[in-house]
Amino acid sequence: MISMLNQQEVDAEEERLREMAGKLPDDKRKAFYREASRQLRDPDTYATLNWFFLVGLHHFYLGRWQRGLVDLGAFLLGLFLLFAQQYLLGSLLIGIVAIVELWALFHAQIIVQDWNNGIYQRLLEQQGRR
Repeated sequence: MISMLNQQEVDAEEERLREMAGKLPDDKRKAFYREASRQLRDPDTYATLNWFFLVGLHHFYLGRWQRGLVDLGAFLLGLFLLFAQQYLLGSLLIGIVAIVELWALFHAQIIVQDWNNGIYQRLLEQQGRR
């Protein structure tokens, strides 16, 4: 469900990928950074979506549609249960979603940094095939 990311490992991976990008020929490096700037995600936007909407919208920002739909569905089911006077179950479901989402909020920087590393990796692989 939630993977534990290590900041030092993610930083080292980012540095390794940047060094690899720096070694690309000028034309490929220019294309790499142009495409990377288009695809990279901002940790502050991710955190903002998480903070204001504890219902999974930040997952959609990263393209994780299934996870976003599960979070949104669980939250809406919890609300439905509250309105159906199933207060304990509804509160429990909403509470679980909130706890998971709060973890993501407090780790937004490393989550998005790791996501962006994956983008760098894919783009470098594409540049290597050209």
